[in-house]
Amino acid sequence: MMKKPFEIATAVRESGLRKTQLSPNKILVLAILAGAYIGFGAHLATTVTMDMIPLVGIGLTNLVSGAVFSVGLMLVVLGGAELFTGNNLIILSYLDNRSSLFSVLKNWFTAYIGNFIGSVLLASIIFAGGFYSMGGYALGVRALAIANGKVNLPFIQLVARGILCNWLVCMAVWLATSADDTIGKIFACFFPITAFVASGFEHSIANMFFVPMGIMLRAVPELTAQAGINLSNLIWGGFLFRNLIPVTIGNLIGGGFFVATLYWYAYLKPGKQKEKMLVAQLYKD
Repeated sequence: MMKKPFEIATAVRESGLRKTQLSPNKILVLAILAGAYIGFGAHLATTVTMDMIPLVGIGLTNLVSGAVFSVGLMLVVLGGAELFTGNNLIILSYLDNRSSLFSVLKNWFTAYIGNFIGSVLLASIIFAGGFYSMGGYALGVRALAIANGKVNLPFIQLVARGILCNWLVCMAVWLATSADDTIGKIFACFFPITAFVASGFEHSIANMFFVPMGIMLRAVPELTAQAGINLSNLIWGGFLFRNLIPVTIGNLIGGGFFVATLYWYAYLKPGKQKEKMLVAQLYKD
């Protein structure tokens, strides 16, 4: 069994209302977990693809990276955690007059901070584990290259990639809401997340793992020598202004407008009774 589009919109609205009623402490703890879960997916994607490009090229490497990265959102959705990007959907509850704008913003802010703590915490533990030396430092070089690439893109490109990313991430959450079983939710996460990673889009929470990991790896001489790239922007200030801010802006637009707002307008916005009944019957079979 699965929910129909109108039922998904209703379920997302009610879920959004419940999320805005959580205490900040609960949101923070669940957000720390979500940040770590996305970090697990990011680390797995880096590990699996550390030496693939010379063998199969960039395209297939990115596809494999996306496929394994999707485990991060599966952990969030099935395990139950607060992910800022997925929570962009709760603006729908505000648009439908079920929650206040302040409560939505409070959830977003707390989840964002918690996601950052969880992501950096996991990156620190993985760094301490010395996994970067795997494959003759191939894993570290790959992680360093990923992080450095993210802080050397133009602002407008990062915003655009952030929009595209969270459009797909929120669609993954939207589709997962339609499923009533574990397998359905897993597949709902797998395909959109694989698509966003393979396409090279930008996810603010994933970057909270990728870039801090790269900053830590700058301190390893063997890696910087092998990487042979300019790392001048791979610093905390570079991360904030040259990646995190524009990507976050894009993520908010992608999830908050292109998914939550447009689906609210299509399925829940008050209108003529006849039209509302027609919309509720759409895609019934």
